[in-house]
Amino acid sequence: MDGGEGRDFTQTARRQGMRALVTRPREESESLARALAARGLDAIIEPLMQIHYRAAETLDLATVQAILCTSANGVRALARITGERGLPLLAVGEATASRARAEGFTAVASAGGAVADLVRLTAARLRPQNGRLLHVAGNVVAGDLVGALEAHGFMIERSVLYEARPVGALSEAVVGALGSGTIDFALFFSPRTAAIFVRLAGIAGVAGCCRTMTSLAISAAADVGLSGLPWRDRRVAERPNQPALLDALDAILAERRQG
Repeated sequence: MDGGEGRDFTQTARRQGMRALVTRPREESESLARALAARGLDAIIEPLMQIHYRAAETLDLATVQAILCTSANGVRALARITGERGLPLLAVGEATASRARAEGFTAVASAGGAVADLVRLTAARLRPQNGRLLHVAGNVVAGDLVGALEAHGFMIERSVLYEARPVGALSEAVVGALGSGTIDFALFFSPRTAAIFVRLAGIAGVAGCCRTMTSLAISAAADVGLSGLPWRDRRVAERPNQPALLDALDAILAERRQG
């Protein structure tokens, strides 16, 4: 977002009083809320999953050559139970990598945002004969990271350190905002959160309110889960990361400014 266009986007959004529904866990929403504010949009933070860290357990890292993390929550969970910060940590994308650096990990590399990118990064940087890999994960995983790396000859095990549990209902505030048509965009960062929203919107009786909203999904897989609702428009990020999702939002704001 360059200076001139950025100012136009912000003025357009503020003039129209635009608001965006953010469905990420609260810890993941802060930087996104700031990015939305810079564009003149108010963020309505409505986490659709709650993170529950599992009881501390001892991780045997003696023969581990690298740790693989596919979410920032996995990094947080890992940091809670080990003081090890020097092992190579390969992150699925930059948001996860940034969290790892913030937690004090010193040898962090970032893939392009998708599991397939992480597989390519791992295969390029590591060798199977140098030791096993540890995948830090939640109770639900997307993609087959373990299978893909085993096919490359790596020994890899998964350690489930947290659970992402769906909330039971949309908040009264969000139901009211949906019902009054005052939310313009809804942002989704996983197929699972998309499916949770569709289900909870149906339970709350506000599914039809999506006719005035545009959904923005981080991936085609997340977008598929939204197809059952009557959106005004649906957009998908070109890459599975937050900057690409914001690029998609910028494109919509530019279209509306020109219209």
